[in-house]
Amino acid sequence: MIELRVLTPDDWPLWRELRLAALADAPHAFGARLADWQGDGDREERWRDRLALAGSYNLVALVDGRPRGMASGVPGERPDTARLISMWVAGEARGRGVADLLIRAVEEWAAGTAGAASLHLAVAEGNAPATALYTRNGFVDAGESGEVMPDGRAERVMTKPIAAA
Repeated sequence: MIELRVLTPDDWPLWRELRLAALADAPHAFGARLADWQGDGDREERWRDRLALAGSYNLVALVDGRPRGMASGVPGERPDTARLISMWVAGEARGRGVADLLIRAVEEWAAGTAGAASLHLAVAEGNAPATALYTRNGFVDAGESGEVMPDGRAERVMTKPIAAA
């Protein structure tokens, strides 16, 4: 059974657990590094602040009662856009539709609460599984580069038009 749970800043230990697991599992997929969130970076205040970003929507996917995935939606650079960020699903939960549910939930949030007409994301160049996931969910390459990753690779921006609720 897959259940999605919306997080609040008080859920920071759960978010911390998943974020550290994601950064350890897929360092090539994120703009942040595991080391950035450990040591001096591993502070309750920082984890709470991440979940309290203005206008953000933070989700955890529980698979058979265990946290196995996460995603966030944040307002975009323009008022009619939103961004999908921090997407990750644990290896043992992949192939079960967890990522699709997370994407759909962020899309519904973007169309409803955020009033967005399009949802954007950035995916590391060469991350074929993630690109295939996003393409399967209706995203297309926007033809723009995103940030430069810690390993020097660029991100590619993908976008999907959505119907505002």
